[in-house]
Amino acid sequence: MNDVPGYQVVRVLGEVFGSTVRSRNAFSDIGASFKGMFGGEQAGYTKLLDDSRFEAIGRLKQNAASMGANAVLAMRFESGDIMPGSTEIAAYGTAVFIAPLNQQPQPGPGGPGPGPR
Repeated sequence: MNDVPGYQVVRVLGEVFGSTVRSRNAFSDIGASFKGMFGGEQAGYTKLLDDSRFEAIGRLKQNAASMGANAVLAMRFESGDIMPGSTEIAAYGTAVFIAPLNQQPQPGPGGPGPGPR
């Protein structure tokens, strides 16, 4: 996604990423080899990939927040082998600070206004 409907980009803070490197274990590889001979999903690898993506996204969010961002645009994933049995998953995008298009001025202390959202 390159924009957030109803919001405007106030400040572009730069490229941001999060990554993780995971290794498979020998028992998973043996089980996957048997599954590969007969077909079917290799659930162990699917879970490893899902866990790795969530970890990379979590690190991306932490890095974006430390830059002062409240959104990441154009997020993508990349993956590649680091060495036999180890794979890197990287999530990356553009860290931005966004605000609602129709942002109303905030009332002063004690003034009328909406409560917390």
